[in-house]
Amino acid sequence: MKETTSTSGSFIKERDLHGSERLGRRHFLKVAGVGTAGIALLGMIGCDKDGDGPDMEGDGLYFGSGDIAILNYAYALEQLEAAFYIEVANKPYGGMSDWEKILFMDIRDHEIAHRELFKAALGNKAIATLEFNLSGVNFSSRESVLATAKTFEDLGVSAYNGAGWLIKNEAYLLLAGKIVSVEARHAALVRDLIDNGTFANDEVIGNNGLDVAMSPTLVLQAAAPFVKSKIDVRDLPTY
Repeated sequence: MKETTSTSGSFIKERDLHGSERLGRRHFLKVAGVGTAGIALLGMIGCDKDGDGPDMEGDGLYFGSGDIAILNYAYALEQLEAAFYIEVANKPYGGMSDWEKILFMDIRDHEIAHRELFKAALGNKAIATLEFNLSGVNFSSRESVLATAKTFEDLGVSAYNGAGWLIKNEAYLLLAGKIVSVEARHAALVRDLIDNGTFANDEVIGNNGLDVAMSPTLVLQAAAPFVKSKIDVRDLPTY
């Protein structure tokens, strides 16, 4: 079993001040599998003639190394999800029910909270706020919004599952473990809004009953079309 190191109680207290008691509990597991369907959809809805996504190595925002790089990786994904749901809440698609509005506002607030949790945990080692390209999403279409939400949520869950075993600091692992359970709830909800009963189908749950996991490299490749900012992840742990 991998050895872990503890941090001082100050990090835990700071995290709790941001409302982490609202987050669910779930253990990280390293599981095999790649969400190829999700990657394909991300590529289709994120493609833009103005660019092919960020330069992941070079003169971009440096993620750092080790646990700091993993936290910045998660922070970047939470920034993306927060930006998406803020747009969904600000530009409701035609026919969005009051119930759906409440659900999307709740998810928006969760993603903002996750984003701010990582920003606080990283302190002065946090990357700057990223710029995103959401031009491929038709925010006036329920189908487009839900398809994008489904892909983002599935990608987020598989990203946490794939990176959890790379984290050495147990306090960071605890934080990420609480967040991934909430992301999984989001994924289940969005899937049921699209097609009731598909919240845990074989697209996201393997034959062993475990969630799909993806390496940081594959996740960043899938998310790249949505990221305008240049990022430098040369020292990000991956496999």
